[in-house]
Amino acid sequence: MTDATMKDSAVRYRISLPAIPVSVALAVTWIIAMLVIAAFAEKIAPYGYTQLDLRNRLSAPGNVAHWLGTDELGRDVLSRLLVSIRISLLIAFGATAISAVVGTTLGFLAAHFRGVVEQFVLMLTDFQASMPFLIMALAVLAFFGNSLPLLIGLMGLFGWERYARIARGLAISANAQGYAAAVRQLGATPARIYLRHILPNIASTLIVSTTLVFPEVILMESGLSFLGVQPPMTSLGNMVGYGREYLTRAPWIMLAPATTIVVTTLAVSVIGDWLRDRLDPTLQ
Repeated sequence: MTDATMKDSAVRYRISLPAIPVSVALAVTWIIAMLVIAAFAEKIAPYGYTQLDLRNRLSAPGNVAHWLGTDELGRDVLSRLLVSIRISLLIAFGATAISAVVGTTLGFLAAHFRGVVEQFVLMLTDFQASMPFLIMALAVLAFFGNSLPLLIGLMGLFGWERYARIARGLAISANAQGYAAAVRQLGATPARIYLRHILPNIASTLIVSTTLVFPEVILMESGLSFLGVQPPMTSLGNMVGYGREYLTRAPWIMLAPATTIVVTTLAVSVIGDWLRDRLDPTLQ
């Protein structure tokens, strides 16, 4: 192959690559930065997130010692913000994964067994959709107490009915197509059919649904912060909850985590919209 041919092939390859919008690139960069911060929060943080500095209580941002200021106990807001990002992302990723697994499993069971099982799953989805989740979550946390595993498990019950409906509908459609019937005739087990053949074909739709549930989980955790994550542990919602009492005197305590929540949820939503446009064959 001559140099000219190689150059022409490289040009055609570059032209064929899909252009990523600037907003999506910025959103991906932000999410990657959040993941890096979550992984190395304690090493990046200049102070311990529970370390007190009573001489610099409610110190304004811009201080050399405290770039984002301090709170009512003199704790460094930047250090607490970095650790809060780790806890909030742990809750969001864990809850979203639980919701996706539970919903997709129930949807596949409804599509496979049909009849009574399908009606039971649909009844559960209708009940979940009609139940105010915030009230149910408050009742569970108030009765069983506060713990991070309980909060993650409870948040995992949020939004599973969406996955169940989507998985059921797409699985029924896939079963009516030739490839699922052909694999079944070859003697494949139901688990292999759904996990190795049907799931990869509907994964794009489920991924888009995940990007829609993820920011909702972050916002829901923020609303439950006063009953969920308790001191000395901290989260973004927890910081916002405590910072609202000092909104007039020290607004930076609440603005730093609130801005992080808004930008993170916006970034995930932008990525979800872009994935929907890229993966949905009806929009091609």
